[in-house]
Amino acid sequence: MRRLPILLMSMMLVACLAACGGHGKLEKAVRSVLVSGDTTKAAYDSLCSLVTENPGKYADLLTPEGRVDHKKMSEYIKGIGSHLRPPMLWDTRAYGGVEDLSLTIYFERSGSMVPYDQRGGGGQLKKAVNDIINHFPAGSKVEINIVNDGIYPYQHSVDEFLQDRDIYQSTSGIGDASYTDFQLIFNKILEAQRPGNVSVLVSDLIYSPQDTHGVSLDKIFNEENSLATRVFARYKGKSVVVQQFMGDYSGKYYPYNGVPFNYSGKRPFYLVIIADSDVMDLLAQDKRYSGVLDAPAVRNQYRFNQETSEVECRVLPEWKDNAGRFRVKHGDGIVLAKCDGDRQTGKLCFSLAANLGGLMKDDALLTNPANYDVKSVDGYTLTVQPIDRSMLTANNKEYLEGMTHIFTLVGDLKSPRDEVHITLRNELPAWIHQSSSMDDASTGSSFATTTLGLEQLLGGMFDAMKGGSSFFDVTIQLQR
Repeated sequence: MRRLPILLMSMMLVACLAACGGHGKLEKAVRSVLVSGDTTKAAYDSLCSLVTENPGKYADLLTPEGRVDHKKMSEYIKGIGSHLRPPMLWDTRAYGGVEDLSLTIYFERSGSMVPYDQRGGGGQLKKAVNDIINHFPAGSKVEINIVNDGIYPYQHSVDEFLQDRDIYQSTSGIGDASYTDFQLIFNKILEAQRPGNVSVLVSDLIYSPQDTHGVSLDKIFNEENSLATRVFARYKGKSVVVQQFMGDYSGKYYPYNGVPFNYSGKRPFYLVIIADSDVMDLLAQDKRYSGVLDAPAVRNQYRFNQETSEVECRVLPEWKDNAGRFRVKHGDGIVLAKCDGDRQTGKLCFSLAANLGGLMKDDALLTNPANYDVKSVDGYTLTVQPIDRSMLTANNKEYLEGMTHIFTLVGDLKSPRDEVHITLRNELPAWIHQSSSMDDASTGSSFATTTLGLEQLLGGMFDAMKGGSSFFDVTIQLQR
């Protein structure tokens, strides 16, 4: 007689799983959040990330544009919570995200910017600005300002801006183009931001304040470094993406110390994209805004204010680089049991597929082992390679699908137990140092690719918005 209640309970469990959508990993994650009581926005965002990272599996929770349908997500979470004992309710309506973003362009009009948009040039600067406007959905609210010694509203329509072939001529006489007040500009941008706003400063990022006669470059560099730290430290929860482009430059260049000279050739310019951190995440994930953060003409890019993230990893039990033997132990964390070294070398080599897409870092940074710290007893070393479609086979598709890179670790298997810790350090990328110059008085060998004092300016922003010491931390346990 006791079997009937057990049978009924089993049937109820099956019905519950069917009612909750049978989403496997997502369902488990929702239950874990509810049971732990971690009903924060960060937890909700992590659940949404699971959905957007696996659009084929969770298509019923996405809009036709590929965004999380927050109403359906709320119903899904309520369905799981209602079947817990005791039932748990989590009202996620407040975490629904910003559905429609606004865009504000701050277009620098200074003496050193005018040569970027001459009629005989390639128009790369104007195209980069037009592209970011066009990558916002039709009907989005877009405002344009001209900046130098202050911020001045653009007096024409957005369509007129897009079609203007001589933007610097049509905006002549606006403000004082002899200097750029970055302290005022950044403060005004950050003060003016409202929920859902994306602000973009278009600039060469050369710090050129008023009245610098007789002031040394070292003093100017220290000033701009402190200015950037002071301004951005005041505004918590902001995220900044700096994109570097190359454009044709034809005209007079005004060095900090020295006589102005004519120059024709390539020069770097920058888009500084500023938004609340959750809005920046939306830009990275929402297909409606594809092209804003991954424009093809971007030469280098870096996102500031990024906390340590969870990175999904899957052990590849069969991979061409594996050596020795191990068994993947299922459960919490990554555990390799019954490890045995290669018969000839004694080394253990194993590989993991990782999804690093959410970090918004380029492959030059992600595939360089020098950017990682690897700690273990037996001295494991790391190599990283990007995943391309040609690597997928019927045998490994379930491990590689949705992943972006492969970590391969090699070490001398000596210890009965070991832990391998992999972290990607959060530090200024090499391209910022390589793109920075200490002198711009002449067209030397690096003039075409460097910006005066760039490292000092962006270094100040980094100090104010560093976030975690690492972008992610992965631990693998090894057992003999």
